[in-house]
Amino acid sequence: MYYSTACPSPVGVITLASDGEKLTGLWLEGQKYYGGAIAGSMTENDDVPVFSAAKQWLNRYFSGEKPLASELPLAPVGSEFRQKVWEILCEIPYGSVITYGDIAKRMAVMLNRPTMSGQAVGGAVGHNPISIIIPCHRVVGSNGSLTGYAGGIDAKIKLLELEGADMSSLFVPSKGSAL
Repeated sequence: MYYSTACPSPVGVITLASDGEKLTGLWLEGQKYYGGAIAGSMTENDDVPVFSAAKQWLNRYFSGEKPLASELPLAPVGSEFRQKVWEILCEIPYGSVITYGDIAKRMAVMLNRPTMSGQAVGGAVGHNPISIIIPCHRVVGSNGSLTGYAGGIDAKIKLLELEGADMSSLFVPSKGSAL
C-alpha cells in the first residue's frame, strides 16, 4: 500500500508518496509522469513519519539550506539503469548543472561500454520519481538548454535560481529542441 500527502511550496503544491517507511515519490502538481512509479492507488495519510521528515527537508531546502538526499530514506522505483542515473543526480552539487551527455559518459564507464545514449539518460532523468530531492532539475542540454524537466521549465528555473546557479549561459529552448 502507498500513502500520499500534499505539501505547499514556492514552486506549487507538491505530492509526497511513501510505502509507509520510505519516500517513494515527490511530484509537482501537473508534473509529467505524476505518480508513474507507484503501482496501484495511493491513500492520503498525513501521519506517515517519513512525510514529516521530507517536509522538514523541503522547508530547509526552500529556505536556502543545502540538505542532502541521503538524509531521507528514499526508495525510488525504477530499473537498475535508472537507479544508477539517479545516484549520479544525487552527486551533483547545489548550484551546479551537468549535461545529459556528461551523465551518459559516466554511465558508459560504469557499465563498461564505449558509449551511452544521452537519450537513454534523458529518459531516466525524466522519469525520476522523487524530484527536487533527487535533483533532476540540475541536468541541462549540452548547449545550456534548460530542457527536459518534467515539472516544467518555470519550476526548473526557480529551483536553479534558489540554489544560486549561474544562469548566464543557460536558456529556455525553443519548441522541439534536442537534448
